Amino acid sequence: MEFNKLLEKTRATFIGADISGVSGKLAYQFDLTGNGSGTFYAEVKDGVLSIEPYEYIDRDVKFTLSATDFEKLLKGTLNAERAYATGKLKIEGDIGKALELKKLLGNGAD
Repeated sequence: MEFNKLLEKTRATFIGADISGVSGKLAYQFDLTGNGSGTFYAEVKDGVLSIEPYEYIDRDVKFTLSATDFEKLLKGTLNAERAYATGKLKIEGDIGKALELKKLLGNGAD
């Protein structure tokens, strides 16, 4: 899938995220590799969720994975924990905040 389509699909998935419990700032960067590669961030700040196609220098967590595997995560056909355990998903930064993403998205991040 093209990067721009993946970005729009991500926005559609994240639009229902419950960000009411996030105080302060929470910022994730996603580095997608392979076909459909690109970088974008998802940030919750002051009660507003933003998803933009840019690098986020002051991020809390950076996720690196193939665009194909990211699409599978969005669809729910790839388990995030299994992807991490098998090396398909790399995580840099605050692991606690990485786990918050699953809580924000509910079952969609599984």
